[in-house]
Amino acid sequence: MRGEGTEKLVPHTMSRMGDVLAGFHAAWEFESDSVLIRYVRGIRTPKLFQALGERRVPLEAIEGVTLSPGKRGTVVLRLEPRPGADPLMEAAAGQLKESSDPYRLVLPAERETLAEYYADELRAQLTESGPAERHLVAAPEAPLQFKAYDGKATFDGTSVAFRWFWTGASSAKWKAGDQRFPVSELSGVEWRSPEVFEGHLRLLRRDTAVPAPAQADQDPAAVVFGLGYGPVHESLPFAAAVLAAVRSCSAVPAMSSPAAGAGGVPSSARRDPADIAERIRHLGELHQAGLVTDEEFSSKKAELLAEL
Repeated sequence: MRGEGTEKLVPHTMSRMGDVLAGFHAAWEFESDSVLIRYVRGIRTPKLFQALGERRVPLEAIEGVTLSPGKRGTVVLRLEPRPGADPLMEAAAGQLKESSDPYRLVLPAERETLAEYYADELRAQLTESGPAERHLVAAPEAPLQFKAYDGKATFDGTSVAFRWFWTGASSAKWKAGDQRFPVSELSGVEWRSPEVFEGHLRLLRRDTAVPAPAQADQDPAAVVFGLGYGPVHESLPFAAAVLAAVRSCSAVPAMSSPAAGAGGVPSSARRDPADIAERIRHLGELHQAGLVTDEEFSSKKAELLAEL
């Protein structure tokens, strides 16, 4: 029985690896210690699933399995991940639409008996419940990037960088300049879905001496979504990857690096001269428009030139 199965119960248990149950947008392969979820590429498959590709979910990351009626002659088999076991679901914080839930497998109603068999087999193997002490499901791998409304966000695995767009960034962000945040200086990530009002990605810093602006469009540690920018399938995997890196960094004692200067940023880091020239040009436009004072213009220009 490999995905297409019949209404008959299979004669063997899931200890025999490799059984596959295929649904409309994904196929689940049952292993002895995990479920490998492979998402199907297709025009009707949610973009988040296509971006994820496949995910291996250890059984220790699952605390329950449900089977319920779906829409239009379908049934839905769903894994219930333990809180804190999956960085993607932790970052999503309950904001995903039901159709974009990566733990749902939608099947034709005629496969209900088969789905019920696998649900029972899975339940029999689950031994853990409650919050997980660490992430058990792998996060999307860096490097990752996406375009928000006011800037481009990139993550190389060790630090997050925001480069502002002159057409969308607020004057507060332009004055602050492009930003780079080592994960060692972060305590978490706040993701607000672009499918709701005022979506954004905000980096939460360990140093809370200076409170962050309430509005994300004024916070240099945040990028805002909207008008097609920061879609779920790009911004959520990004947020999950950063969150996983932050959690991993928190579990390792901090070590000083001889290459790091003040603020933990490598002193050897240098920007592209063309990028510096563009930044100075945009800064000049803000100065001419009266959005930046003479003193702010001179100070920021000196900072940018010092990075050459």
